[in-house]
Amino acid sequence: MVQLIHNFFMVTMMTTDVAADFDLKTYLTTKCAEVEAALEQSLPVVYPETIYESMRYSLMAGGKRLRPILCLATCELVGGTVAQAMPTACALEMIHTMSLIHDDLPAMDNDDYRRGKLTNHKIYGDDVAILAGDALLAYAFEFVADRTQNVPPKAILEVIRRLGKAVGAAGLVGGQIVDLASEGKTDTSIETLNFIHMHKTAALLEVSVVAGAVLAEAESETIERLSRYAQNIGLAFQIVDDVLDITSTQEELGKSIGKDVQAQKATYPSIWGLDESKKQAETLVQAAKDELAPFGTLKQPLVAIADFITARTH
Repeated sequence: MVQLIHNFFMVTMMTTDVAADFDLKTYLTTKCAEVEAALEQSLPVVYPETIYESMRYSLMAGGKRLRPILCLATCELVGGTVAQAMPTACALEMIHTMSLIHDDLPAMDNDDYRRGKLTNHKIYGDDVAILAGDALLAYAFEFVADRTQNVPPKAILEVIRRLGKAVGAAGLVGGQIVDLASEGKTDTSIETLNFIHMHKTAALLEVSVVAGAVLAEAESETIERLSRYAQNIGLAFQIVDDVLDITSTQEELGKSIGKDVQAQKATYPSIWGLDESKKQAETLVQAAKDELAPFGTLKQPLVAIADFITARTH
């Protein structure tokens, strides 16, 4: 395996790694509300209205907002502020939303539902959905460049560079290409599956975590440690996704289920089985938490989020 590199608000149990007085539900609810407010202000509807309405339809459709919350959490962890990180947090959600719009298209995964709603192309058509995804991606970079304040230009440029790498051929797109090439193959190796999801899923989670630290001008050793944390939870997140695709309903997940099986794609349960997949996810989460040891009590949000990865229900 790669180096050990939901209800989202229904978490009621904390592990011994988190102080008894830390309430993850309250933390996530508060941070999510901050992100929602910032996103609401980030994208007004202007002429031509159709494209902006399509962009907002998917961007404001709810969801866990995990990526922006991770960005805010790591920025605060290393001494930065929410204000410094919020433009990048919004940009991360724009990029993530773009990936969902494009992933749902008939030429990709051909999904009808996302976050409990009809997918973008089902409302606006394939043509507008493609353009909405393109526009969200472009706007994400513009938003970071224009809105980030009280951060050195060098750090802003580094965030933009990392975002580009995470979403391009060296990241999300590269993972999607290998994913498409693996459809219908019964001999997909665990190495190939890990490559797909380290790029398609974990890369954006990693830049979400690391960007917050970069904005706060963290030292390189700290950034590397947080990068390993993020790689671990990113892969664990995908393993749990694969498990939930088998064990949950469409109503619980808010999206179509069983699509990977229908497309004859390899998944972690198809290679390892359900029990071993769950064990591997737990091992990755523990490795992620181990990376946080030097941060003391400030690590609590990241530890709790890592624990939630294996406990979530959607």
